[in-house]
Amino acid sequence: MSDHLPLAGPAGPVSGPGARPENPGWADRFWLWDAYFAVTGVGVGTVVVADPRHPGPARLGVAVLFVALGAWYLAFGRPLMRDGIENWRGYVYLAGVVVLYVPAVLLSGSTSFLLFALCPQAFMVLPAAPAVVAVVLLNAVHVGVLAVRARDLAEVTAPLLIAALVVVVVSMIGIWSQRTVAESDRRAELIAELNRSRDEVARLSRQAGVTAERQRLAADIHDTVAQGLSSVVMLIQAADADLDRDPSSVRRHLGLAVDTARDSLAEVRALVAALTPGALTASPLAQALHRLVERFGRETGLAARCTAGGAIRPLGTSIEVVLLRATQEALANVRRHAAAGAVTVRLDHGPDTVVLQVVDDGAGFDQDDTGDGYGLAAMRARVAQVRGTLTVRSGAGEGTTIRVEVPYS
Repeated sequence: MSDHLPLAGPAGPVSGPGARPENPGWADRFWLWDAYFAVTGVGVGTVVVADPRHPGPARLGVAVLFVALGAWYLAFGRPLMRDGIENWRGYVYLAGVVVLYVPAVLLSGSTSFLLFALCPQAFMVLPAAPAVVAVVLLNAVHVGVLAVRARDLAEVTAPLLIAALVVVVVSMIGIWSQRTVAESDRRAELIAELNRSRDEVARLSRQAGVTAERQRLAADIHDTVAQGLSSVVMLIQAADADLDRDPSSVRRHLGLAVDTARDSLAEVRALVAALTPGALTASPLAQALHRLVERFGRETGLAARCTAGGAIRPLGTSIEVVLLRATQEALANVRRHAAAGAVTVRLDHGPDTVVLQVVDDGAGFDQDDTGDGYGLAAMRARVAQVRGTLTVRSGAGEGTTIRVEVPYS
């Protein structure tokens, strides 16, 4: 990672060796550095050019060199600093600075005040170690000129100490700034990675939500429309069988088929509108179960009974839907597979949980040889959504008991 002085990245995507990560904030604030360099350059240049101690040609030469330094900065150095590029071009830029700065110092020692602008630039375009070397060389120019011109080396002692102090202070600040920049870049990368991870989590959550909703709709359709249509088909088949010998039975079967079709239609409308199941919209769960079991008995001719026990407590809509759907699926299995003579549905309200049991005296099945069909699998998934448990007890010739236990909250 690049770690020179800019406290942020470039204004736009920067490609190529030494390019820093994109960060519009640095480019937006770079005008502050432009202003600092301009004030320093113009101020020092004005003082030097206006100094009457220097002859006119020297002052003119300094003015030309200052203009050339400004043009070199704008044309070549500023893009490196603003866009955070750190490669061989930084060395080229500082070499050009030295070429223009040295003769300016030779013409006027006051030009060395320009180091207030040039030293920060060294850390903007070079890594720490080369930048320190560049700062040492830039400060050595003025000291060297003084040493050549001095009549006594004692005259160089104070400027040398000042130059050394400047090098130490500038190097400490420059290295600290570069490390701060590097840490800021690392944090920016971590934040960007966190944002990408958060977006990915949100995408996966939406996808999981879509999948769960599809599964829920599939289970609802299976428990309502599919079972209702199955009942209608069976009733119409029964009516067809009695068509020639028992017209009254035909009318009874057709009437039940119509009632079943209406109930299924109500369920479909509720699904479409994303409402509570039609059986629960106008009555509590216990009453809905009584009606469901009563209709099941009329349709199948089985001895069907529904009971409730315990102190009735209000249930959440999601829990009521789960218990109603579980009852519908259990009764559908009795109709299709059990060959039972009687079935009992019992709803018990306990202190912490509500328990639903559907018991039939049918043929049962061997649970080791028979896996869950879609109905039981969907029932287990639905019950798990409300933190409940589903237990199936059955054996060949022993009937089947389906038990659903759900906490109140």
